[in-house]
Amino acid sequence: MPVRAEHDRTVLADLLGRDPVLHAYQLGDLDDFFWPYTSWYRRGDQVALLYHGVDLPTLLAFTTPERTGELAALLGELAPVLPARLWAHLSPGLDDTVARWYEVSDAAVHHRMALTDPDRLARATATGEVLDRSDLPALLDLYAVAYPGNWFDPRMLDTGQYVGIREAGELVTVAGVHVWSPTWRVAALGNVTTHPRARGRGLAGAAVAALCARLRARVEHVTLNVRADNTAAVRLYERLGFTRVADFTECALRRRP
Repeated sequence: MPVRAEHDRTVLADLLGRDPVLHAYQLGDLDDFFWPYTSWYRRGDQVALLYHGVDLPTLLAFTTPERTGELAALLGELAPVLPARLWAHLSPGLDDTVARWYEVSDAAVHHRMALTDPDRLARATATGEVLDRSDLPALLDLYAVAYPGNWFDPRMLDTGQYVGIREAGELVTVAGVHVWSPTWRVAALGNVTTHPRARGRGLAGAAVAALCARLRARVEHVTLNVRADNTAAVRLYERLGFTRVADFTECALRRRP
């Protein structure tokens, strides 16, 4: 069964929607906001996405443990025609598959977490104001100090799903999204940070709680990715009602000579 490019969003939505939490990022990328920056590949009912709306294209390939071999077969056929350099989010074991063609570096295990206990979220203090494009300079200043090197697309402010907290007029905390799609009923939190001098006071949790309340009015599944070794962030999200549902490897790929 050869790999094929897939251009039918209905087909992709059906395949990815069978496990909307595992595939939340990919489902979100079916939205008109992201769709022009995507290339999709399918082998049977296994799907891989190449997102090229960022400087370094990003490959997303997720599946359940019992289906890893099938997705590995897809990547085995696809790898020779992928870009020479890219970033990848891969279900466990698939980094070994692509290592036949690519040098793998900067590998780190991440958790996919999902909001499964809204009652716990409801008990959290929720604070923050919605940010828009006029807040971009302040937001970039905050990221430069508190979250250098993070992936942030300024277009995401246009979703209306970024919440910030100010002190003395200065933006000190933000919680946002990487994807948000009311059409496909999914969202993924991202770009959450607090200024170093304001940490330890629960501001990130308050902003995340406020953002999740907004998101749950429009979507069914609220998810996020977090490094497995970022124990402080994992505990924060657990306190807000998130649970770990899958692991994956995030890594850089450079084609072997």
